[in-house]
Amino acid sequence: MLKVGIVRGLFYYYDSDIWKYFFKYLNIKCVVSPNTNREIMDMGTLYSNDEMCLAMKVYLGHVCYLKDKCDYVLVPRIDNYYSNNQTCTNFLSVYDIVRNIFDVKVLGYNIDLEKGDTLKKGLVKVGKKLGKGYLECTKAYRYALKKALEVRKKEIIKNEKKLNGRKLKVLIVSHPYNIYDAFIGKEITDYLEKNKISLIYSDKFDRKVMNKLSKEISQDLYFMYSKDNLGSIVYALDKIDGIIFLSAFPCALDSISLELAMRKVDKPYITLVLDGTDSFTGIETRLESFVDVIRGNMND
Repeated sequence: MLKVGIVRGLFYYYDSDIWKYFFKYLNIKCVVSPNTNREIMDMGTLYSNDEMCLAMKVYLGHVCYLKDKCDYVLVPRIDNYYSNNQTCTNFLSVYDIVRNIFDVKVLGYNIDLEKGDTLKKGLVKVGKKLGKGYLECTKAYRYALKKALEVRKKEIIKNEKKLNGRKLKVLIVSHPYNIYDAFIGKEITDYLEKNKISLIYSDKFDRKVMNKLSKEISQDLYFMYSKDNLGSIVYALDKIDGIIFLSAFPCALDSISLELAMRKVDKPYITLVLDGTDSFTGIETRLESFVDVIRGNMND
């Protein structure tokens, strides 16, 4: 049976559900790289340069882990969801970077809605390359999209329920490939949950709504995933007790969008910029002070 490697980084935290259901329908085995650990981080650093952000280094570490464990590694190239919804340059360049660094068969597809390159076209192309027929691939895409949307709907409902709950609430403003990564974000979320903080996630809201709301902070921002983050602040601000801005050094998108946001919020906030070398001790001290502040405000 063919084995397709699924890289647990970047795109994974947006599209993994649709990938898994798509390959499941086609009876193609997926090999998902494990949670990020120090070994994977070190491998990624070895193949990176200093200008790559922490999330990109993590991604390359996962590719290195997978390269001898599967027949192909799935690496998309995502440029835009129309001109006013661009993605990070890493999403556009990582396909070529992986092909030039690693001796591995890469399964790629393009998303460039400006040129008519859709996710459906891309996944059908992937399926056909693996020997499946057009009709079967189209059915697999429809099945996967339906199932992935069901998962997404449940995540949004859960996030909304927490937002409307009575516990102390903190909005975590971050890209999902940072906050949900076991090496980058898990210690932070574990600490907050241990201290009985209800975590609200910036990526777990209706994207269309967030896209529109982001204009209240910036009319000119055209990075789609940054709009998710800014829109979530506008949407949740009246119901939360504080905000954590979490970024991976040196993220160019965050250096612009989070700065815009910080100037326009009137809630307690903390900014954490991670580079993979910090011990958690310093971060824990800052989080402890932040939690004390928002608890103090709640008791006033």
